[in-house]
Amino acid sequence: MNSEPEPEHASYPGQLQPNVLVHPTADRRLAVEHWLLSTTPFTDRARREWRESGVAMLPLGGLMSAVRIPGKLLTALTQTTATLQDVDAFLAATLDGPVICDPRAPWYYALVPGRVPSTWSRAVAEWREADVVCLGRDSYLAVPKVDAVPDPTVRDPHWSVPMESAGVLCEPLVVARLIAAARHAMTEPDVDPVPEVGR
Repeated sequence: MNSEPEPEHASYPGQLQPNVLVHPTADRRLAVEHWLLSTTPFTDRARREWRESGVAMLPLGGLMSAVRIPGKLLTALTQTTATLQDVDAFLAATLDGPVICDPRAPWYYALVPGRVPSTWSRAVAEWREADVVCLGRDSYLAVPKVDAVPDPTVRDPHWSVPMESAGVLCEPLVVARLIAAARHAMTEPDVDPVPEVGR
């Protein structure tokens, strides 16, 4: 008597199967890398730049823009002589999206949706007083490899807050609140506690 094979059940991402290794972190990094590459028509060049120098120059204003925040603003907000690691931890707890750090200044680049420079134009104009700049169309950003982490021996750009999932960017309102709180902290350096900047 022939028995029909049992129907196969659909598996879900990350579901364990016998003798199959699952690497959700590696899969997520690969998805983030593909998403970042989708911002440029020159994907081969970007891959080569990541391979050779650790950063790729990616265009802004399409899928993403970037809000450049000076490190001194964030140091004022944390009210400490903050190290880069302290600021990284603060941003990870405060913002809900990816941030790139260029430690040479230092500058912090909160990645936001591409529409922010136009839809937030009034706020963007006010931010310039605090040396905060919103980079959009006709701008490029040095984006580190997705696995680039802080290295105290190397002063290269790294992910202060990594992009956890493809296309997940900082919420503009949360970034605006962070900047407003930092500007307030710059004018009132002795005020405690640290202003609330979350949602």
